[in-house]
Amino acid sequence: MKKFENFAGSLKVLSNADRKATYKDEIYRTGVIGQFNLTFELAWKALQETLRLHGVFAAENGSPREILKLGFAHNFIDDESQWLLMLKSRNLSVHIYSEVDAEKLIAEIFETYIPAFNRFKTLLQAKIAEIES
Repeated sequence: MKKFENFAGSLKVLSNADRKATYKDEIYRTGVIGQFNLTFELAWKALQETLRLHGVFAAENGSPREILKLGFAHNFIDDESQWLLMLKSRNLSVHIYSEVDAEKLIAEIFETYIPAFNRFKTLLQAKIAEIES
């Protein structure tokens, strides 16, 4: 499934980011935040596609928030509040103008969001395997 593969590839790039470099290099920090945004975008789109393949017709259309709520309701994501917080972080990331806010987001990405993406990847792999078997 192409959307899942794109998500997994983006997550790999994000996971390989060097957290220490984000403290030293503004461009690197901006790149990590951008990669987080891309990974999030690909994650909810992969979720939407997988939900549709599982016959969740409500996933045909919808905002990221609606798709995340459907994903939680159908056990495709494990922590609705964390994913909604990720959505909020993604939406606010384009309005980060201070070092303090950037460093806070970087900490959330490494400490909370990457682990959540990894759990999601494992869960979605299992849901995709159900379709393929």
